[in-house]
Amino acid sequence: MLSLESLSLLTIVLLVLAAFGAGWIDAVVGGGGLIQLPALLLVPGMNPVQALATNKLAGAMGTATSSATYYRRVHPDLRTAAPMALVAAVGAAGGALCAAAVPDGVLTPVILVALVLVAAYTVLKPDLGGATALRFQGSRHTVVATLTGAVIGFYDGIAGPGTGAFLVFALVGLLGLAFLPASATAKIVNLATNVGALVVFAAHGSVLWPLGLVMGTANLVGGYLGARTAVSAGSRFVRTVFLVVVTVLIVRLGWQLLTR
Repeated sequence: MLSLESLSLLTIVLLVLAAFGAGWIDAVVGGGGLIQLPALLLVPGMNPVQALATNKLAGAMGTATSSATYYRRVHPDLRTAAPMALVAAVGAAGGALCAAAVPDGVLTPVILVALVLVAAYTVLKPDLGGATALRFQGSRHTVVATLTGAVIGFYDGIAGPGTGAFLVFALVGLLGLAFLPASATAKIVNLATNVGALVVFAAHGSVLWPLGLVMGTANLVGGYLGARTAVSAGSRFVRTVFLVVVTVLIVRLGWQLLTR
């Protein structure tokens, strides 16, 4: 049975570095799963569900820290974040219940097309996310936010990579937030999806707790530093990192399709 003691020191060091980088990226704009989940899948003896479950534990620790940092410094609107996070957590739990039944790689083409559209839309609208200009008001805003949270939450539970980036884009492109408050709101929602999925995975005994806690500590440090960097640099910096992360995701998923 796979355990922390069965892994080489080099493997643990590489996983810790991956978790730190994932925490930083997740805190700034989301997409840390681009680094952390593939790193776990490369561990000999690690099955996909264990990798996804352990990734959720590490990710939850990092997003908890970055969420707290953003909340203190950016003060995201909880009238959007709270209902969106609650519904997203339920969606993530539902996705986690379905994760084992989904064949490996079946969602890759869909995710790839979605990311290409996201990147193209962002590039073609250079003013997107520069300032908050809400597209909906009152109950309509809440309904759109919660529906978005449910869909992305389900995706996070069943697959995961790119969840933070999808959340940021939805908050910017659909709801009209600037990139910095969108990233702050996305962290609260992403924390909820990580916890929702983690509860289901833990109940099924899929989480490798010692490894997840070690990686989670590194993710936590990366998340703290990433959130502080984003708050200091502002929405323009977050937009730039967003485009870089989405581009790298597109390249990785495209390569994965071509070589499988």
